Amino acid sequence: MIRPTPVGGISRPALRVGVIGCGAITQVAHLPILSRLRGARITALCDIDAAKARTLAQRFDVPDYFTDIDDLFDAGGLDAVVIATPNHLHEPHVLSALRAGVDVLVERPLALTERGVTRILTAADKARKKVLASNPHRYRSDVQALAGILHGGELGKIVGIRAGAYHRRGSAEGWRLRRAEAGGGAFLEYGQSLLDIALWLALFPEPTRVSAHFSRERGATAVEHTMVVLLACAGGLACTLNVTWDYVGERDRWAFEVLAAKGSARLAPLRVVKDVAGRARNVSPAGAAARETPLIQSHRAELAHFVAVLRGDVEYEPPFDQALVVRVIEAAYRSAEEGREVAL
Repeated sequence: MIRPTPVGGISRPALRVGVIGCGAITQVAHLPILSRLRGARITALCDIDAAKARTLAQRFDVPDYFTDIDDLFDAGGLDAVVIATPNHLHEPHVLSALRAGVDVLVERPLALTERGVTRILTAADKARKKVLASNPHRYRSDVQALAGILHGGELGKIVGIRAGAYHRRGSAEGWRLRRAEAGGGAFLEYGQSLLDIALWLALFPEPTRVSAHFSRERGATAVEHTMVVLLACAGGLACTLNVTWDYVGERDRWAFEVLAAKGSARLAPLRVVKDVAGRARNVSPAGAAARETPLIQSHRAELAHFVAVLRGDVEYEPPFDQALVVRVIEAAYRSAEEGREVAL
């Protein structure tokens, strides 16, 4: 039995949430978290694989499942959906949800083009519904702590950000290897999240130019397995992003470092060093070790935020910033394709 969440002494019914797309992230994060999240209950699943949808519906005690998104919306009874389908379906599925009058949380990318992002924002405004773009790295406890330090001016002006994600060879499969469905390869899969938190932590300075290089197999359907991006922004910020899913190593590697006028910081684990009277001092915030992995902790916080926004407990902020993120991504791919720097 789902108990309504009491707020201010008044019990409110749980939000009825549908989940569209039953791939890995849905099975690892969305379903386990939503099934236990106060204020929400999963009422339907949708996936083209009927056996998978049925099995997951039984496992998580979901009342209904569908293999067609139109049938899902025609059935009604939803307040919101979480969309976790292949990249090329995000935009049409979000637009379908908005036409059906439900709010949306969609896995990144919000759309494969800046124009697509604009179409979604326009449609959401017209429908008076809320769309949130999933960027779980923003909700990581260490990223939140770093944001407080940087946005409070503790380290002064940010001058550089260096980030990398190295994933072992063979980690990508299925639709992610097909350009028509994925839109891109390793950079879109792993670099977009690094780009998003870099720009978010720097309070979204205006990008001015980008230079990129990728490695990929020949053929119209191939996607890159390795990519390096150098982004310059107004105010002197330079970001370097290096990603691969062809890494030969014992384990995956992830790194994020901020260089600032008065110090530096890096993540995983969070370490902050500040210039104090001419000497480098470790000023890293203390805190208890996390009981969950960053993946689960960040998705739990993001889904709780989504529910809070829909219930009116937290102010809604339309994802206008995703148009800028996708603009940079499009420019980076154009730079790599054409072998030249691209002005933004």
